Amino acid sequence: MFITRTRSALVLAAAAAVSLAGCGDADTGHTTEHGTSTTTADVTTAPARAAHNDADVMFLQMMYPHHAQAIEMARLVPTHTDNQQLRALATQVEQAQAPEMQQITTLLQSFGKPAPTPSEGHGGHEMPGMMSAEQMAALDAASGPDFDRQWLTMMIEHHAGAIAMAQTELAEGENADAKALAQRIIAAQQAEIAQMRAMLGQS
Repeated sequence: MFITRTRSALVLAAAAAVSLAGCGDADTGHTTEHGTSTTTADVTTAPARAAHNDADVMFLQMMYPHHAQAIEMARLVPTHTDNQQLRALATQVEQAQAPEMQQITTLLQSFGKPAPTPSEGHGGHEMPGMMSAEQMAALDAASGPDFDRQWLTMMIEHHAGAIAMAQTELAEGENADAKALAQRIIAAQQAEIAQMRAMLGQS
């Protein structure tokens, strides 16, 4: 009886040891070179780099400085005109596009790409609707109704360029978030173009 109990205890101890060893293998099966470990669940749930293609990257890297110039134009308005309708529109432009610039930065980081600075484009590619330095200087030198007319005319062209880039992204891009951003840009800026054309008609 004593021998039988001893053998049973040994069998149970061995089984427990095997079980513990199995758990240890599962927990440390993905040991890194720094000695830390991840579980299988950690590996399968780790975020993968967002799926994208070259069209997505180009769209985002070009739209960032494009938005930056629109915001620069919007910030001229309070000191150059007393037109309350134009001031409200400029505020609307800045409030829409500043958060989109942050989203662009986040998306590019998820692609492993840096965001360009506001003043640079994408590898020399021309961005439709961008104003030249001379045009921006002329706008800054204007005031009152002349400023209003120049600003509206330039921003309509600027918005049309952004819409063209967004349409290219919808046709050629792959990333769902970048394409959703493109769709929002098209909808918002088409509406603002209609508003600005009406404002030009009133002046």
